[in-house]
Amino acid sequence: MDNWGIRQAALTPVESAEFARALHTSPGPLPGAGTAPFPVVVHRPGASLAERRESLREVYRAIVARLGEPTLYGGSAYGPRVRWRDGRRTVLLSGDQQSVGLSVHDTATLECEEHRVFAWGGTGRDDAPYDTGFLPYVWQLDRGGPGERPVEAPPARCAASLDHFGSSLELLLAAWIEQLPVQVGTDWASFCLTSAADRGRQLVVSFSVEDGLHAAIDDRDAPWDELRTRTMRDRGWQSHDRGWWQTEYPVPDRPETAALARLVITELRARGTGAPEELRARDISCKDNGDMRLPGLGIRH
Repeated sequence: MDNWGIRQAALTPVESAEFARALHTSPGPLPGAGTAPFPVVVHRPGASLAERRESLREVYRAIVARLGEPTLYGGSAYGPRVRWRDGRRTVLLSGDQQSVGLSVHDTATLECEEHRVFAWGGTGRDDAPYDTGFLPYVWQLDRGGPGERPVEAPPARCAASLDHFGSSLELLLAAWIEQLPVQVGTDWASFCLTSAADRGRQLVVSFSVEDGLHAAIDDRDAPWDELRTRTMRDRGWQSHDRGWWQTEYPVPDRPETAALARLVITELRARGTGAPEELRARDISCKDNGDMRLPGLGIRH
């Protein structure tokens, strides 16, 4: 394992777990700190979201069995971003559409770099909104696992427009359906959108392995007649139950995350929302277990 920053081959689950243990427990100077992740999973070219998810599952389980549950679960727009962290050392399992790798970092250095990306968003201009694809992670979950938590969360900017918010929502949902089943199994995740332009109304977005991708909006104050039914179906809603319109995709992939994001933006605009500043994400949860944050969503919460 002396040349882990150079070797470019994937490892078996057992090898991956042993490598993670070495990074996590090696005394003295951190071995290979700050170098590019060493690949433990290499995806085939053109692998689908579902294929990437399944190719990581066994390796991830082996690493968790060796290190224990992560300090922080999470993921970027393009791959996992899971960390075993204390004040000195962070072992990071991170990846993209090509591969997933392990790396070790000085905690303060890594988080300073991440905070800088959140503040600047990869744009180089202080007045420009971030691109969600640049962010180190778009979701993060703290379930009280071993290790030490960061004292301060990174800054996050509001999306510049509803279109930008829609793109951020699509990327977040794609990250959820690829990453959550590996990291938290069958646990559901959800949040509620509210708007200052339409006070009191809730639009709920959720995902779980068992139910797929789902959205629902409270429409109990509207008449349930043929015109209303046609209007809501034209916007993309599929069914109506006790005053709530719902849409669900039981086996979602990228086309479904795009469709659900379009539905949400269409509905918000139809009810008077004109800018992301009017929106709030509330009741963010992953099975009511731990503290989930969505810094890549582009709205306040």
